[in-house]
Amino acid sequence: MIHWRKGIVTAVRSRRPGCTEVEAELGQPLPGSDTVAIRAIAYTEAVGDPQVGDTVLLNVSALAKRLGTGGFGLVVALPEALPADPPPGPGHLVKDRYSPLQTMVLGVDDQESAHHATLATAESLESMPVLVADLHSALPAIVAGIRAENPDLKVAYVLSDGAALPAPFSQAVSGLKDAGWLTGSISTGQSWGGDLEAVTIHTGLLAARHVMGADVAIVTQGPGNLGTGTKYGYSGLVAGEHLNAAALLRGRPVGVLRMSNADGRGRHFGISHHSLTSLTEIARPGVSVPVPDFSTLAEADVAEMDADPAGLAEVTAGQLERLTMHELIDVDLDGLWAALKSCPVGLSTMGRRLPADAAAFLAAAAAGRLVAQR
Repeated sequence: MIHWRKGIVTAVRSRRPGCTEVEAELGQPLPGSDTVAIRAIAYTEAVGDPQVGDTVLLNVSALAKRLGTGGFGLVVALPEALPADPPPGPGHLVKDRYSPLQTMVLGVDDQESAHHATLATAESLESMPVLVADLHSALPAIVAGIRAENPDLKVAYVLSDGAALPAPFSQAVSGLKDAGWLTGSISTGQSWGGDLEAVTIHTGLLAARHVMGADVAIVTQGPGNLGTGTKYGYSGLVAGEHLNAAALLRGRPVGVLRMSNADGRGRHFGISHHSLTSLTEIARPGVSVPVPDFSTLAEADVAEMDADPAGLAEVTAGQLERLTMHELIDVDLDGLWAALKSCPVGLSTMGRRLPADAAAFLAAAAAGRLVAQR
């Protein structure tokens, strides 16, 4: 199941909180190739911080399978430079349970947490809007849409465990926090490394409201969405369950449409089947679904796009009919292109940047605008 290699760190490429990216030279090439020079990620809170010259034990399975997404080696250990034991302290939540790298954290809902009493009694989000998206790439675009209307709103990110489990892997979350665009992050389920840790999406959302004091919460998986080309075999399917959680806790669930005017796969063109399936078959009726009105884009903005997303109108008409169980709300896009271009982190979805797939980012920004307006 795992392709193992030993290597030597030859360079440090970058550092951000909780994550160091290095270059390493393998002692044995990758399977079926002569490649020995690779990039690798070390989660410093788990394995320590590698330095040039350190020996590293690596999981290179993604590279062996020639994956574009997740195309890194992963540092499993620094066998000759093990980090010191963590200092004594509270916390007995185990994340990534029973894997070789299970980690123990202090959960915000843990009995040992200073916030346990708050979360033991909290049952309501007090009408806090909860935006739920399929892809992690929607996160910065949603925040850009919120800030275009009201930059003073406090926005919390709730990380599910559908894709990347370590929160430090996300450059978007790190960059948005540095820019002051995110109040903080909460890792839930098996995911770990957020500013707060929680056992479930439910306690993660309650912590966003009652511990972080957020005005708005955004729920999505980390980078690395998994899909199989089958109706139900994709990690974003649980977006519908997350909308249900928001409704159960008396929040305002908002379904962020995954859209594209550039994806060559028919199932993702217009409104992705990922959104249609989770919204029509998993989520309960009554979700607010922002629908971007591409006809409201300025000509100057459209000129900067590789293709005019207004061409999606005919495609999405039939798709929207499937969503009439929910509250469909048209959203004006005036000014949102400029808001997206001002984003402090790079915008990219499935390898496509902002001009190449404008619809993807405008749909997410429209959801953010709607919530801020309301």
